[in-house]
Amino acid sequence: MSITTVVGTAIKTASVLLGVGIGKITIIPVLIAALAYFNYDLMDPENHPRVTKQLRKEYDFVVIGGGSAGSVLANRLTENPNWNVLLLEAGGHETEITDVPILSLYLHKSKLDWKYRTQPQDTACQAMIDKRCCWTRGKVLGGSSVLNTLLYIRGNRRDFDEWKSFGNPGWGYEDVLPYFKKSQDQRNPYLARNTRYHGTGGYLTVQNSPYVTPLGVAFLQAGEEMGYDICDINGEQQTGFAFFQFTMRRGARCSTAKAFVRPIQLRKNFHLSLWSHVTRVLIDPQSRKTYGVEFIRDGRKEVVSVKKEVILSAGAINSPQLLMLSGVGPYVHLKELGIPVIEDSPGVGQNLQDHIAVGGLVFPIDYKISIVMNRMVNINSALRYAITEDGPLTSSIGLEAVGFISTKYANQTDDWPDIEFMLTSSSTNSDGGSHIKNAHCLTDDFYNEIFSKINNQDVFGVFPMMLRPKSRGYIRLKSKKPLDVPLLYHNYLTHPHDVAVLREGVKAAIAFGETNSMKRFGSRFHSKPLPNCKHIPLYTDEYWNCVVRQYTMTIYHMSGTAKMGPSDDPMAVVNPELRVYGVEGLRVIDASIMPTITSGNINAPVIMIAEKGADMIKERWM
Repeated sequence: MSITTVVGTAIKTASVLLGVGIGKITIIPVLIAALAYFNYDLMDPENHPRVTKQLRKEYDFVVIGGGSAGSVLANRLTENPNWNVLLLEAGGHETEITDVPILSLYLHKSKLDWKYRTQPQDTACQAMIDKRCCWTRGKVLGGSSVLNTLLYIRGNRRDFDEWKSFGNPGWGYEDVLPYFKKSQDQRNPYLARNTRYHGTGGYLTVQNSPYVTPLGVAFLQAGEEMGYDICDINGEQQTGFAFFQFTMRRGARCSTAKAFVRPIQLRKNFHLSLWSHVTRVLIDPQSRKTYGVEFIRDGRKEVVSVKKEVILSAGAINSPQLLMLSGVGPYVHLKELGIPVIEDSPGVGQNLQDHIAVGGLVFPIDYKISIVMNRMVNINSALRYAITEDGPLTSSIGLEAVGFISTKYANQTDDWPDIEFMLTSSSTNSDGGSHIKNAHCLTDDFYNEIFSKINNQDVFGVFPMMLRPKSRGYIRLKSKKPLDVPLLYHNYLTHPHDVAVLREGVKAAIAFGETNSMKRFGSRFHSKPLPNCKHIPLYTDEYWNCVVRQYTMTIYHMSGTAKMGPSDDPMAVVNPELRVYGVEGLRVIDASIMPTITSGNINAPVIMIAEKGADMIKERWM
C-alpha cells in the first residue's frame, strides 16, 4: 500500500466521520495516513470485532448497548461457553481518529455522537447556543469510552459506603474494590506495586500519559503550596493532587471496545450486531416476564427472543428511555403518551445527576510550552506518534494533573472533598475558537468577546468540577415514537448549595493560579468580565454566582436515572442485584443505577458496576 493511497483514503475517512467537506480537512488525514502506514497490522479492518450477519432467533442473554458497561458484560457473560449472548449497539466501529487522545474534542458532534441537547433553562448554560447544554454521548461500540478524555478515577470510599447505607448491601467500598482491580492492568510500576488498591493483568490498560509539559509538575507543586498532599487519588487517600491516570495503551485510547470486546470476537457464543437501534424491550403484560427485544437494523424491524435475561446497558439517557418505551415508568407520563403501562415505576428518568464545572478560567503564561493545537498537531508530531507512540498527540487535550480539594462547605478533617480541579496545559482558546468552542456549544458572540484576543496563546486552564450536586434533573419521552429524541432537563444549579460550592471552587482556582509555582511561568488570570455579569461588581460573591451560570460545562457524567435501592424506596427502579422491580428477566447495568453520583469522573465506576453485575448474573444462573 503506497502512502499516496493511504492519504487519499484517510481524507475520505476524516471527511465522513467529522461530517464536513473534504476541503475543510487539514492535518487529520495526514495523521491517519501515518498511523495506517506505520501500523498497518493494527489498522487492518479484520482487527475490528466481527459483526454477526445471521442472528439466532433466541439467545440466553441480550445486552442492549455496547458502551462501557455493555462491553464488559459481553465479555464476562460469554466466559460461560454454554450461554449464547447477543450485544446490540446503535453505532458502528471505532476509527483511527478515536485512538488519538489529543483529538477527543474533534469527535463531539461527529457521527459517533448521539448529539443530545438539553431543554433551555435559565439556571445554567447561558453562554451556550439557545441556552442549551450539549450532551455528548458515544454512539459507537465502546460508547462514551471512545469519545471521553480517558480519565480513570474511581471515586471516594465514602461514595460507595453511602450507597450501602441507603439499603444496598454488597455495594460498600470494600465490596466494590475487588471489581475495580479485576478490570485493571495498571502500567505505572509505582502504583502497580500497591496491590491493595491496584490490579495488573486485567483487560483495561491504565497508564500515565507519555507526554507531560513543564506545567504538569508545576501543577503538583502548586497543590503542595496550597497545603495538599501529592497522592494516589485512586488509592488510600483521595484529597490531594496527582498526575491523571488514563485508560490508555501505548499512547492510544484504550476504550472498553478495545479492552473487552476485541479479545472475545472469536468466541462462538458471542454475537455482535452493530447499527442496531433498539426500540423496545418485549415484556408480557400478564406475567410481566421479559421475552425479547425489538430493534431496527438495515432499515428493518427485527425481533430476537431471550431465554434468561435482557440487560439494559444503554446509558443514563437511553436506558430510562427504553424502559419507558417498554411500559416501565411513571404511570401518568406513559398514559399521556399512549404507552401501555406494565409497571408503574415513578423513579424511571428521575434523579438525574451530572458533574458540572466552570469553563473559561484561563491563565495566560509567558512560555511556549502549553498545548496549542496548531503548533502541536502537525506532520512531525503525527509521524512521531505513529512511529514511537509518544509525543504531544498522546496528550488528552492537555489534561495533566488533578486536584481534589475541600471548600468551606466540606468537612476539612474528612477525606471527602467537594471540588475536583481538572488541570490542563490548554484551555478554550487553544485551538483558535474552532473545535473546543463547537464541542462546548458556545455562542460566537460569547467566545469572541471573551477569548478572541488570546486565540492560540499559551495558557493553562483550571476547571473546578463540583463533585456531589444536590440538584436533580429528569428525562421525559417526547412521544411514544422510539426514534424521537427524549426531553432532557438538567436542572443544574437549582439548589443553592451547588451554586455556593461551585463559586468557592472558582475562587480556589484563581488562588491556584496565584501560587508561586504558577507565577514562575508568568501566570495571570484572564479577567475579562462575562457579558451577562458586567452589571455586578467584579469578583464579589454575586458576580461569581452569575459566572457559574454562564459557561457551565457538563463533564458528561449523566447518571442516576434508574437508581438502585431497597424495595421500600418508592423511587428505586432496580434492587441491589440490579433487577428491575416488577419485571422478571430485566436488569439495568450502567450509570443509571447510581443512587448518588460518585466523587470523580465516572467511567471507572461504570466499568466496576458492570463487572459486579456480571458476577450477580452468573450467581443467579450458574
